Amino acid sequence: MSGPDKPKVIGEEWSDERVKSFLDLTPWDQGINADYFVLDRAYESMRAEDFERFIGFFVAAGRDLNATNPQGHTILDRISRHRRSVDYVRALEAAGAKVSAPAG
Repeated sequence: MSGPDKPKVIGEEWSDERVKSFLDLTPWDQGINADYFVLDRAYESMRAEDFERFIGFFVAAGRDLNATNPQGHTILDRISRHRRSVDYVRALEAAGAKVSAPAG
């Protein structure tokens, strides 16, 4: 998040340690799946290249790419609706992420 005390930095290189640090995030609301929460925060915070690296670490850690939010949607469901998210979608699909089953 940027602001007066934290200026936005464009094109900053993220180390593997910084990317991996998102694996340690925990949701503040117990009703949110921890894996979905981490994926959502990574998507909102990272450039596509860093997000793709993060997905590799996430999968290697045995986390669930198809975790759902309280409404039953996966992160791929959410990201697929955004016009400028093609690279994020590709990274998720390449790692095996799926959209949730359509409501009947």
